[in-house]
Amino acid sequence: MNPTRNDLSPETRKSVVDLLNEQLADLIDLQLQSKQAHWNVKGEHFYGLHQLFDAVYAEVGEYVDEVAERLVALGGIALGTVASVAPRTRLPLYPVEITSGHDHVRAMSDALAAAGTSARAAIGKSDELGDADTADLFTAVSRGLDKRLWMVEAHLQGE
Repeated sequence: MNPTRNDLSPETRKSVVDLLNEQLADLIDLQLQSKQAHWNVKGEHFYGLHQLFDAVYAEVGEYVDEVAERLVALGGIALGTVASVAPRTRLPLYPVEITSGHDHVRAMSDALAAAGTSARAAIGKSDELGDADTADLFTAVSRGLDKRLWMVEAHLQGE
């Protein structure tokens, strides 16, 4: 841990940094999965889905940056390389062979739902650790992921 004048105890900061790095891995994976969908979607609704998946990528990128900056501000080191993210992500493995819009919508819905569940769990853990600021950050992430999940899942509804 790097030194800081932040008044959270070193033990709390270490625990929160670990939690933030867990979330960072999931969010980076989610961001890359959305780009996988963006690049490879085909079919009747190609253009709309292509744009939707790109919007997911951009929004999740903002969460990645906020989470990484929070953990560095607490004295931690952001673990954001592919080699550090791959073994730590808790998201379902994205099926890279799919091309149909329907299949990408289903896979992206699964990934968004898993990331949202993880973010909500992190809110409680942050609260237990006494870091309301990080809990607030995870609340914003959770709310945004839920909104994106709604927008993606809407393509599966009414079938």
